[in-house]
Amino acid sequence: MRSVATCYSEHAIKVSDSYCSGPSNRSCLSPASAPSMPNAVTCIYRSRLSNQRHLLITITWCNNFLGQGLAISIADDKSSPPKCRANSRQLQKRKGTKSFQSGNLRIEVFWDLLSAQFDSGPEPVHGFYVAVLVDSELGLLLGDMDEETDVIRLRTGLPRAKFSLVSRTAHFSGNSAFSAKAQFSSSGTSHDILIEYACEQDSRNPVLSVTVDKKKIFQVKRLRWNFRGNQTMFVDGVLVDMMWDVHDWFFDPRNGYAVFMFRTRSGLDNRLWLEEKKLDMEKEQDNVGFCLLICACKNPN
Repeated sequence: MRSVATCYSEHAIKVSDSYCSGPSNRSCLSPASAPSMPNAVTCIYRSRLSNQRHLLITITWCNNFLGQGLAISIADDKSSPPKCRANSRQLQKRKGTKSFQSGNLRIEVFWDLLSAQFDSGPEPVHGFYVAVLVDSELGLLLGDMDEETDVIRLRTGLPRAKFSLVSRTAHFSGNSAFSAKAQFSSSGTSHDILIEYACEQDSRNPVLSVTVDKKKIFQVKRLRWNFRGNQTMFVDGVLVDMMWDVHDWFFDPRNGYAVFMFRTRSGLDNRLWLEEKKLDMEKEQDNVGFCLLICACKNPN
């Protein structure tokens, strides 16, 4: 019996297919409408400690009137997003260390953003590091400066937890084109995703375009009537469900956000039934999938 993933992949849009690029084989982004930059990016990492305890470590990068900002929060993995505001620590300096308690956990954070380089948005891409120690165990390490940091040199004997990125949320405001990067598979590559809102000759019938790596995947026409929907894609051997909700763009334009979600199917989502084989529970727990969430407000204020 074939799995659900195999059945769906036959009908899903394959990003690698030549027809995805459209008749012109060019990106659907017009030169006059450069994509807006995110003003905040939140990444949630799932960390499994040596004692098999699972944690959710949330890193938030944001732009404010003082420049780039960084916040961190830690919570037990209860299969639900952590309450970041209640357990969040703001890291205001460009470099430093911070210690605090999170429940019964002793947390130490080491970071250095003095030489950080930024591409588009508040999240650095090179020349930085963020290290999170949980009860003297390295629970999370980000950046490309780990070989230069005191925390790594002095504590090389510490156990290292297994961690993976499970969710990424980008907040945009203004403009009508929104771009983000996502890696849907641990063995795959990073993909450039572009969502563009445009009006055809009849402004009452706007169109939503979704592009991956400069290839137009699909369009949603008559968006005012099709303000909610979903589409399945097949990327790097993984099924990805893309869902959109732009209701508030039309009915609450001053304050409303549109939401676009790209979610991989993993574990039980890809299984038709479970009678024939026993699940390897450890592998199922490690294969938590990935979710990209884009929140876009057309009002820059």
